[in-house]
Amino acid sequence: MPRVRNVNTTDLKAALELGARCMSGLFNADDPEGVPFFSSSLRPEARLSFSGAHSESHVPGRHLNALLEAEDAAGIEVDEEVVRRHRHAALLSYSGAAPLALNRKEIGGPLVSFCPHNLREGFHALYALAAFRGDGEAAEIAERSVRCIFDLWSPDEGWDRARLESLGLEYMACQGFVHGEARMLGPLVKIHRAIGSAAALELALVLRDKLLAETFPEDGSWDPERVGTSHVHSITCCLSSLAQLAAHLGDAVLMQRVRAFYDGGLWQLRDEIGWTPESTTQTDSDHGEANNTGDILETALILGRHGCAAAYADAERILRCHLLPSQLRDASFIEEPPNPEGLDGLRDLAGRHLGAFGFPAPYGHESAGQGRAILSFNMDIVGGACASIAAACREVVRADGTGVHVDLWFDWESEAASVASPYTQDGRLTVRVRQPGPLWLRLPPWLEGGLVVAGDAPEPRRAADHLFWRDLPAGTAVEARVEYPEREIVLSPRLHRRPIRARLRGDAVAAMEDFGADLAWFDPLGRG
Repeated sequence: MPRVRNVNTTDLKAALELGARCMSGLFNADDPEGVPFFSSSLRPEARLSFSGAHSESHVPGRHLNALLEAEDAAGIEVDEEVVRRHRHAALLSYSGAAPLALNRKEIGGPLVSFCPHNLREGFHALYALAAFRGDGEAAEIAERSVRCIFDLWSPDEGWDRARLESLGLEYMACQGFVHGEARMLGPLVKIHRAIGSAAALELALVLRDKLLAETFPEDGSWDPERVGTSHVHSITCCLSSLAQLAAHLGDAVLMQRVRAFYDGGLWQLRDEIGWTPESTTQTDSDHGEANNTGDILETALILGRHGCAAAYADAERILRCHLLPSQLRDASFIEEPPNPEGLDGLRDLAGRHLGAFGFPAPYGHESAGQGRAILSFNMDIVGGACASIAAACREVVRADGTGVHVDLWFDWESEAASVASPYTQDGRLTVRVRQPGPLWLRLPPWLEGGLVVAGDAPEPRRAADHLFWRDLPAGTAVEARVEYPEREIVLSPRLHRRPIRARLRGDAVAAMEDFGADLAWFDPLGRG
């Protein structure tokens, strides 16, 4: 059995519900502004902490984006008081000397810290509020912020630091363009989609052009010198952002550039289940970061929707084998620290961490080998991972002018169709359409001999990686018995401290080597 309990490999909505619970309980009662905590440590010491670089400028954007996307995509209930408190923290960040995502160096201090790394998260807060709450103030701040960036930054010269200093702002340098300004591309695309901001689209195009000229070449190759940062999340979020822009503009050439790196250079950073290292320079550790996996997942979903069925297969494997299992759903190992002063950052750490995501190894919460210095579930990451899972929810069942599409085999209910997954129904897949018309059912590449269907449906046509029914009446049920082949794979040995063998059953892990690491998820796969 797994060394931690309640490991989830099948339930998208349950992951979002627990993640929402986590993001709703992190406001710091010892901060007069009530800004949510950023930093987390569970071992060797347990605490939640304020960050002088990333608390109000980073966490509210991650959480608002995740909470409101989950509400919209999966019907997750979100407490409006939680939205209000995250909104207050986000707008606090924009209330300084310039309409940029700013941070206090200490609780109670002024907003003086400016780091371009946080622009992405600030815009995510403004996007979510404008898109899902019709928040006119957030939309207006977004417009002013874009104008401010055009005024203070250029893609060739960078930031006008003298002017920033004249405003009383302390500039915190990044590891170059990819680690800094380029990260805001994705939420700028979303802002244009939500409120039609031409300025946001123009800035997105400026970022696109610089990324394509300097970072993502036509041949899809990986060059760490060219990328200029060891922070893998910044690399993967730029890739997913380019995919979002390509989909938004209908830009097939840009989508091909994304596909080239996804199929090529990205494999220098990821393994077969979507794990990546936290940093390109780490050694003797299998720890990763769930944010990175989420970005790869989102890129796969966009490529899948634009004709690459293999990317949908990749997305399902990433979800079942790594991203869903990596959520903290068993906090029984967390030791509550002494708290004689009643500090909020030391209160109910087990309960408040439930639903978080962090820096997992492929096999569990902790890495064998040297590992990370601390066991951490930094609270920005729960927002990033949950937003990516919400994106997956939109792709389980979708309907467009070509019919109803079922591309991920998870339990789901929608107006278009319901899906009962073979992973939860003892090997039986059932799709019941709720509107008349065509149905497309994606077939996983490991499926041997196709899929024998039964139920009310007539015989389908095989269309590459899909089964296609041209005209099903509403209420028709497609049923099939799924036989899972078991296969053993070795997770990219170049990336890991030593090769990791895993036995898969369909798109789920049946067993995996963990080298005796604590807090593992799967049955151990021993060496023969």
